[in-house]
This record gives sequence, structure tokens and C-alpha cells, in this order.
Amino acid sequence: MNIAQQLVAPKKGILAADESTGTMKKRLDAISVPSTSENRSLWRQIMATADGVETAISGVILYDETLRNPLPNGKMIADVLKSKGICPGIKVDKGTVKFNSAEETFTLGLDGLSEKLEEYKGMGAVFTKWRAVYKVGEGIPSKAAITSNSIGLAEYALLVQKAGLVPIVEPEVLILEGNHDIIKSKEVTEMVLKDVFYWLGEFGIDLKNMLLKPNMVLPGKENDNQSNAEEIARLTVEVLKSAVPEKVPGIVFLSGGLSPDKATEYLKTMNSMFKNVPWQLSYSFGRALQQEGLKAWMGKEENIKKSQETFIARCEKVSGAR
Repeated sequence: MNIAQQLVAPKKGILAADESTGTMKKRLDAISVPSTSENRSLWRQIMATADGVETAISGVILYDETLRNPLPNGKMIADVLKSKGICPGIKVDKGTVKFNSAEETFTLGLDGLSEKLEEYKGMGAVFTKWRAVYKVGEGIPSKAAITSNSIGLAEYALLVQKAGLVPIVEPEVLILEGNHDIIKSKEVTEMVLKDVFYWLGEFGIDLKNMLLKPNMVLPGKENDNQSNAEEIARLTVEVLKSAVPEKVPGIVFLSGGLSPDKATEYLKTMNSMFKNVPWQLSYSFGRALQQEGLKAWMGKEENIKKSQETFIARCEKVSGAR
């Protein structure tokens, strides 16, 4: 079984724990915990060492700091994960840069990426992630935003496969932001994914050895018509059927600002409504997997066990949604 298939093994999915230092600070600020490198590392250690985490988690996307430095317990996180049969992965993009008056972005990080990949491989990483971001609105995403990000994702995927690692391609349409309806979200998501796969094809990417990490199709949160789980599942799978080649082993959805319950419910509905799709419909959730455990921890040593139990309870629910 190749790494891509292993990452979407039945009942399993990916934990996104690749928050940058800035994002991690926001997460820790929310529970009044200082964002020191020790605390950031300790939280990742709490999740990685939780009892039974390997039953629901096949891979963990890490941030450079976490992969590179020993955990508070003195061990390297890649070793801890591999000892449980979990694949260590790494986020390799360098964030986004704005380029027009609509504040659309493209993603940076191709410079020196090949050397970086060799280094990460030496540290134990077996897969990578790169995120492109698209805004929805009047006349956006523009052709420039779509094409520049598609080519960036394809160049990234090519370098990663050349290095012998598995790329996760993450084109995230920020569909929750705004007052557009779910049909607009569907159109934009479909347009973006078709363009991404066109360029992946042009660059000769081996589709069997990659995963797609897309958004689900949802209405903007300011729209008066909020869709039910069945409509979200139906339109999301319609987009996938029209844009994603069957060779791709799995779709690992991002939770993109959804609550843990909503992210879990939508994934569960998709899997119960569509049993015969060619891909595994799985997860690569960040906040939706971590939020409840973080709140239970509150930075206190005496809460660690409770925090791990809370985190595992959510992992089990999400695993059940597969």
C-alpha cells in the first residue's frame, strides 16, 4: 500500500497540526496559555501520545518547529508517530502574498523547496502539504488568482514527487466568508478544482500518489439560506465527480472554520449518501479535531489526561463519520 492509500485507510484520516507560530498563538491565547515554543510543542505531544490515537489518525501534518525540535519529553515527534504506525507529514508552503486590489493571494515557498524536502525527508517526513487560498465575491476569484495558484500547486506537487514524498494539494476556497449562496460556492469550487487538475496533468503529476484537500461546498455564513447536511453533501460530491479524476486515492476535507460537530456531520452525511464514489472521502481536520481537547487542557498538567480523552472522543466521532 502506498503512503497516499495508507493516509486514507478505512476509518482513518489526517490530523492537521501544522498551525504556524502566529495561528498557534491565537489558539493558545483563547485558553489563556502563553504561546512559548515549549507550550506549542507540549500541545502537539499531548495529541501524539494520546492513547489509541492511531485508530483514527493515519497521518499528522506538522509545522517546521515541531518536526525539527525534540518534544518536552525529549523524543522527536516523527519517532513517536512512527512507533504508532502514524505517518509524519510537513507543511512546506511559506504562506500567501496579496497581489491585487481585491486582496487576492498566491502562495510562496517554491524557492529552495527541493533542498528543504531532502532535509524534511531526513527528519522522517513522508508526505507534505501546500495550501492555496481563493476568495469568493463579485468577479473573484480572478483568472490570475486561479491560474497562479494552480501552477504553484502543480510545481509543488512535482518537486515533492521527485523527492519521493506524497503531496497533499490544498486549494481552499474561503466559501464561509461572505453572503453568497451555496450555488456560487459550488461554481467557484468546481472552477478552481478543474483548473488545479488541468495543471497537475500538464506537469505530469502521478495522481495515484497524491491526495486532494479541498473545502466542502457551503453557503457564505452571512447568507440567509443556510443549507442542510444533505444539500451540502450532494453538491460537494457533484463537484468532486465533475472535477476530480478517479485515480486520486482520497479526498481529505479541511474543516475550514466549521464547528467540530458540523464538520463531522457533513462528512458522515457524504459517506452515508455516496457509497460508490471512486475515492475515499476522509478528513484532514485541524481545529475541528483539536478545539475541544485544547479547551479541556487549559495549559494545566493535571488536565492532560482529560484533554487526551476529549481529543480521542472527537477523533472517534470523526473516524465514525468515514
